[in-house]
Amino acid sequence: MLDAKMPEAWRVLRIQSELVDGIERLIALTGSVTVFGSARFTEDSPEYQQGVRLGELLAAEGIPVMTGGGPGIMEACNRGALPQRGVSIGLNIELPFEQVANPYQDISLNFRYFFVRKFMFVKHAVGFVGMPGGYGTLDELFEALTLVQTQKVRRFPIVLVGKRYWAGLHGWLMDTVLESGCIDASDLDLFSIVDTVEEASEIIIDYIRGREA
Repeated sequence: MLDAKMPEAWRVLRIQSELVDGIERLIALTGSVTVFGSARFTEDSPEYQQGVRLGELLAAEGIPVMTGGGPGIMEACNRGALPQRGVSIGLNIELPFEQVANPYQDISLNFRYFFVRKFMFVKHAVGFVGMPGGYGTLDELFEALTLVQTQKVRRFPIVLVGKRYWAGLHGWLMDTVLESGCIDASDLDLFSIVDTVEEASEIIIDYIRGREA
């Protein structure tokens, strides 16, 4: 019985190690914006170019930009942020495919466990921006919405970029989830949908300036 429990004990120690390392490496952050989006967009795609621009706009204001550290939108945002005043941060995850750390990171952390990584995304967050993405992006989006909805974290802006991309999700939330009584109408106010990264960055920057005033 004791031998059977040993692997679980080591797993707890690995989790603890990831938490301690992440907290220590990011302890100096005063607030960051976490950006999510698909790893599958290539450098020549409009979405990638928007990601670069978003990273530039936020980091030029001295705002740390945090991504999942991989390719696609994550790489684009880190790439835009790296030459600017804000810190470019990547929280990389071990995956069997897609996830290779991009080279545009001032701070690069590696995680084995999704839930530890998601904790780090939220710990210093003063804003989330969701670019077009798949299951991972949706997972991170609804994690943030749930934490804000249940008041487990202080409310911060959650902004989705691309009205056409997110219209179907918004319609389903309104016509099915809200209509079924599974959320309140006020829950739909927990996020905004915009068309451009300029609009997204303006919402985030205005929020941060309001906190500092």
